[in-house]
Amino acid sequence: MSTDAHVDLVVLGLGPGGEHLATEAARAGLTVVAVDERLVGGECPYYGCIPSKMVVRAAGTLAEARRVGVLAGGAEVAPDWSVVSRRIREEATDDWDDRVAVERLEKAGARFVRGHGRLDGPGAVVVGDRRFVASRGVVLNTGTAPAAPPVDGLAGTPFWTNRDILATPDLPASMVVVGGGAIGAELAQAFARFGTEVTIVEVAPRILALEEPEASEVVAKAFAAEGVRVLAGAAIHRVGHADGRFTVAVTDAGGTDLDLTAERLLVAAGRRPNLHDVGLDTVGLDPTARSIDTDERMRAGDRLWAVGDIAGHGAFTHLSTYQAGIALADVLGDADGPVAEYHAVPRVTFTDPEVGSVGLSEQQARDAGLDVAAASTPMQASTRGWIHGPGGEGVVKLVADREAGHLVGATAVGPSGGEVLSMLATAVHARVPVAALRGLVFAYPTFHRAVSTALADLDL
Repeated sequence: MSTDAHVDLVVLGLGPGGEHLATEAARAGLTVVAVDERLVGGECPYYGCIPSKMVVRAAGTLAEARRVGVLAGGAEVAPDWSVVSRRIREEATDDWDDRVAVERLEKAGARFVRGHGRLDGPGAVVVGDRRFVASRGVVLNTGTAPAAPPVDGLAGTPFWTNRDILATPDLPASMVVVGGGAIGAELAQAFARFGTEVTIVEVAPRILALEEPEASEVVAKAFAAEGVRVLAGAAIHRVGHADGRFTVAVTDAGGTDLDLTAERLLVAAGRRPNLHDVGLDTVGLDPTARSIDTDERMRAGDRLWAVGDIAGHGAFTHLSTYQAGIALADVLGDADGPVAEYHAVPRVTFTDPEVGSVGLSEQQARDAGLDVAAASTPMQASTRGWIHGPGGEGVVKLVADREAGHLVGATAVGPSGGEVLSMLATAVHARVPVAALRGLVFAYPTFHRAVSTALADLDL
């Protein structure tokens, strides 16, 4: 092994949080080594949020065009997947080339090292035959990868993950989606709008199981209306592949055995942390852990910080960059820097209708022992939902702590549900009294006006 290289900081893993932190630390004058064996920028720009939302946007345009007959006359719709495929390849991912991201990082003053990095004791990282010793320490941002459930026969088949489906140049005629969470639901609906026959198989009792039941119900109804088949509460027994087709043996919620067949199988059933071979044992941490415990400054040990998916508070780009800012302040020695708070982390599932959520669900609030007041109202109560017509379905749900007198959670489902969520996220984050929210003037006719109706219905 070559002689140790002494630097100020090593960032191991360059997802959104790691890239941001390495860039800003270098701009602040630290000598920074940024290490990753994969694409700089992580999952989001190449396989996650950016290309998937290009697909969702395109599919949404098709859906709106099909609504012209109800609202404005007539239109002919001819889906063309090649347009979306080209945009993903050329505009979003540069054909899955991170040269621009690497150059941006190096322009900021960081040194980029391509390779698999491992911790080698406090403040040290080994990459191949090179060893870097960091006086400030190491920031981990190694992220997650698509996981596959232990279903008989699955491992031996050419199933897709979110990475494969977003890189495909061709549209499948039929597809089974294993997993009805955010990724599975978004891609299932989008591909169905392009003409793929889609069946979702979800082992939980409902799709979008992490969201409020009211949200799942609205989305499930929209899927049914668009021809997306949903088998929730299903058991998956085995998967086979022969002659270019998949067979998925399941038992549905009613106990009926079914053999589903499709040209493609998308597995969107969770993610696994990239922690199994990063040397956690060399710094006193459990190498089999699914996440790394951190304090409010994102510290995980002696001169060690962890941000992003592996910190265990949610796999969201916005949360990773939020945590990176907190860790950066600590790395730079800012004793009065910000601390991490997780009571108002927003998330959006970009189905149609869109599902925006923040804070606790009603059940989570009750499980936490709060005296809960909850209320929901149809999005159509805003009048804007009724004006919108087809595709205007939705619901606003508010969850409040009676004793504290403020919201602890909220959900907005409907057109622009993620945008309506912004005012609710502010209310949960700042713990704005419900009385003050009721005193707001809500613009008319807007989707967010439904919030005022839900506030009025809160028994508080």
